[in-house]
Amino acid sequence: MSEEIYSTTEHKAFRSTVRRFVENEIAPRAREFDEMGRFDKSLYPKMGELGMLGLRYDPRYGGSGLDWSYSAILYEELARADNAGVTMGIAVHTDMATPSLHAFGSEELKQKYLVPSIKGEMVSAIGVTEPDAGSDVAGIKTRAVRDGDDWVINGSKTYITNAATADWVCLLAVTDPEAGYGGFSQILFPTDTPGFKYDLLDKIGNRGSDTGLLFFEDARVPVANTIGDIGRGFQQQMMQFQDERLLACVGAYAGAQLLWEQTREWAENRVLFGKPLSKMQVTQFKFVEMMTQITAAKELSLACVRKCIAGEDATKEISMAKLFCGRMGRYVADECMQMHGGLGYMRESVAGRAFVDTRLISIGGGSDETMIHYLAKILGF
Repeated sequence: MSEEIYSTTEHKAFRSTVRRFVENEIAPRAREFDEMGRFDKSLYPKMGELGMLGLRYDPRYGGSGLDWSYSAILYEELARADNAGVTMGIAVHTDMATPSLHAFGSEELKQKYLVPSIKGEMVSAIGVTEPDAGSDVAGIKTRAVRDGDDWVINGSKTYITNAATADWVCLLAVTDPEAGYGGFSQILFPTDTPGFKYDLLDKIGNRGSDTGLLFFEDARVPVANTIGDIGRGFQQQMMQFQDERLLACVGAYAGAQLLWEQTREWAENRVLFGKPLSKMQVTQFKFVEMMTQITAAKELSLACVRKCIAGEDATKEISMAKLFCGRMGRYVADECMQMHGGLGYMRESVAGRAFVDTRLISIGGGSDETMIHYLAKILGF
């Protein structure tokens, strides 16, 4: 089994710290955050004080300089908060919007934006998806036109997590429409910039984080806000996606494990035809099948973590894990919802909430179909 990657005393101490935080700060307010449509922004500085927001980042900027095993622990424990929306909002900040800034940003941008982001004093979002360009990243149309020392940005983004919360956006825009894949750039866009606004969207699940549309109308930001080299945005974004997808896998198997445990407890106490539901053979078989898939998903995901720790290219394996974990999560959520019967169809039910929350894993960060298409190319088809 792969759990030896986080079996040291330091790993165990970190897990205990995260678990206490989840139990004290998130779990008691999980339903409240769903009703709010976002979670309390004060969670970020609290996490920053505990060193949770820059685990793999350079200590020069306030990071912890640790490896991927600590990120796996963080998101295994966050998944147990029983609020997928909160986990997603935090993940966007730690592993979807900030990786490119850490890897490619100028020293000035790092000091001004990465340092306070790791402290939790600033919150970030990732601006890629558009109304006509989801998994097809190359199809985005938001333009950044250079005017002297500024970019003038026009366009829109959609399905953006942390839309109302973010202090800055890692924005992917077209800077040279004639240059193909070399015509995109990542731009750090402060949300207090004139010409920017957002509208919130009403999701069916993951309701504990805010998601919305972003609009840019003649919004000016300095060319110095470009993350990395002009024209390298597409390649940098593809690298950033790998962090996002691997964390989605960790959240998927950890969330499925929690739901399995909750459903088992329900089945042990739910009496039908004179005996607990858990004593019926058909129920036991379902639990076995679910746990087999959960275990397979975990092992595949942690194999990816091991490759990342070793500095190896895990692109193929992460793509496979993303595909498998998304489908596993949907399967487990569906079976657990069915076991809960009528209660499973209620919003108060853990199974009902998981059913709608888990569905996003096969869509966000690259759909199942995109993963299959990409893997077919890797495998030589």
